[in-house]
Amino acid sequence: MDLFTNFPLWASLAAIFFAQFVKVPIQYIATRRLDWSLLTSTGGMPSSHSAAVTALSTGVALQTGMDSAVFAVSAVFAIITMFDASGVRRQAGEQAVVLNQLVLDFGRFAQEAKGWQDKPAQEKRKELKELLGHKPIEVFFGGLTGIALTLLFHYLLL
Repeated sequence: MDLFTNFPLWASLAAIFFAQFVKVPIQYIATRRLDWSLLTSTGGMPSSHSAAVTALSTGVALQTGMDSAVFAVSAVFAIITMFDASGVRRQAGEQAVVLNQLVLDFGRFAQEAKGWQDKPAQEKRKELKELLGHKPIEVFFGGLTGIALTLLFHYLLL
């Protein structure tokens, strides 16, 4: 299969870009705040990880059939990725929230104890990224995005 005609690959890449792009208007609708940094960040609705792996698995199923070994590999890969996105990575994000609060509390304590707080913020600490993983609903809609987009491409392009 030629790289430029590798349908599962291009479907996956398209799903990633679509899911990342659509996060901006979804966030705007939810918060009335335009945040372009969502284009390159992890977390949020929908999950681009889930969109990518379900697009890959759907593309493989359409090309090789659901009884192929390649589909089995891609399906298990999708399940593991989606489980990780809603489990381990989400827990790491929740721990980052607590750790960032501890750093803020420590900063207040240090300010009262010394002149530490007068230093520029970038010298004192670097916040941990809190939006690492996904809520199960974000993973679900990411998965639907990947499947729907791949089926749409398949029927429009092939």
